[in-house]
Amino acid sequence: MIMKLNFFLFFFIFFSKFAFSAEKTIDPNLIHKNLRCLVCQGQSISDSNSDFAQTVKLVVKDLIDEGKTEEEIYEFMSDKYGEWIVFKPQLNIQNSLLWILPYIVLIFGGFLIFTFFKKRQ
Repeated sequence: MIMKLNFFLFFFIFFSKFAFSAEKTIDPNLIHKNLRCLVCQGQSISDSNSDFAQTVKLVVKDLIDEGKTEEEIYEFMSDKYGEWIVFKPQLNIQNSLLWILPYIVLIFGGFLIFTFFKKRQ
């Protein structure tokens, strides 16, 4: 009984090590869809055929080959071309109002509607 338990425990630890140590693969297409083409104004580099988009795709491929993470690639592109190149900018002090403003408007609008209906009754 104890031998079987040790056997199963060994296999569990052995296979869980491989399952949890597998590196997260980065999908370049996901990164391409999140980077804006500066030439095409509004298209992602995935959808664009401009020379700029082709160059950025090669740069992203090189950065992935270097072992950079997705966040590091976005940071590199933002430092080089400005934060406008990323479709989904990161939350930081400079753009925190852009992330918080819709919630403030929603809460304020709900408060106005609530007070309007309360006064009517």
